[in-house]
Parts: sequence; structure tokens; C-alpha cells
Amino acid sequence: MGLRNGAVDRTGALLVTAAAGGVGSIVAQLARALTGLTVIGTASRPETVAFARRMGVEHVVDHRQPLAEQLAAVAPGGVDYVFSTAGTDRNLAAYAAALNPFGQIVAIDDFESLDIGALKAKSASFHWEFMYTRSTFQTPDQAMQHTILTRIARLVDDGRLSTTATQDLGPINAANLRQAHRILESGTAIGRTTLTGF
Repeated sequence: MGLRNGAVDRTGALLVTAAAGGVGSIVAQLARALTGLTVIGTASRPETVAFARRMGVEHVVDHRQPLAEQLAAVAPGGVDYVFSTAGTDRNLAAYAAALNPFGQIVAIDDFESLDIGALKAKSASFHWEFMYTRSTFQTPDQAMQHTILTRIARLVDDGRLSTTATQDLGPINAANLRQAHRILESGTAIGRTTLTGF
């Protein structure tokens, strides 16, 4: 979503990577609830494709296959935004190819380096998102986190957002923490895995 001619533009396409993951699935829901964007998500297994679609993804591309050709097929007009949760360094060339001029990429993952020059020809921009920036640096707008969470709560109460929790492993203890880490490290998690109670 951007500003064009002074008005908010709610048209275009958004690519969300790992759209069946904990972050990707909530990003897809937020995009569907708050924008008019076409939401494209990456997923690779039948169960993750189904979950991503339930979370609001309209078109699914397989992140285990080259993205550029798949994106060209589902978004022949290109994409305007990318929310990259994983593999930003591996997929930047595909993002750059799919992005429209002045497109924007948001990343939350960590990597050694990034060939940001790939974005120059289209004047595309790259943004980091880190949930704790405001509190870590005690920025003047720290209260914005409260505003955001209040808006999210309203969307949940209104039924426009649903939980992304898919399994609860029980109380927080060493064995359950190890199991949660095994699930996350396997790369096969769907939505959020939770631990409750002590």
C-alpha cells in the first residue's frame, strides 16, 4: 500500500514468503483485512498450501522451486510489495525481477550479506522490521506498539483475524521446549506452535 497522487493506493500485489508459517500467516491475514492487495504466498506442501489459503492467500507459489517464473505466471503485472520472512538473500534476485518500479521489500530474517544493488534499476526500497526496535532504543513513538496491538485486538474481536496457533505442546518444560525446537528446526511447522503454563 503506498501513496500515489496523495491518496492511499490499495491496489497491487503482495508476496508473503512462508505464508503458512507463524509470521507469514498473520501477514497474509492483515493484508486481506486491511488492504485491497492481491496476496500471493509461498508454500510447498499440500497442508501448508491449504493453511496459507485459509489465512487469506489467493495465489500460492512453491518456495522450493524457482520463484521468478512462478511469480510471472500468477502476477503478470508484477508485485508491488514483498514481505520476506526467510531466504531473503537467496531470493532477492527473484524479488527484484518480480517487483514493479518503486516496489518495496520488508525482511525479518538474518543473513550474512545482501546484493542490494539488484534493486537499483527499479528504485525499489528495502526495509527491515524488528519488533523490538522501539523498546530497545526507547524511541519517542514507543506507544505505537500499544496502538498497533489495540488495532489487532479489534480485528480479532471482529472476526477479521484468526489465530495462527496450530498445536499446543503443553506446559513449558525442558522436554516440550526441545520438541518445539525440533518442529521449528525441521522447517515443516505450520502456523504457531505454543507452550502453555509452567
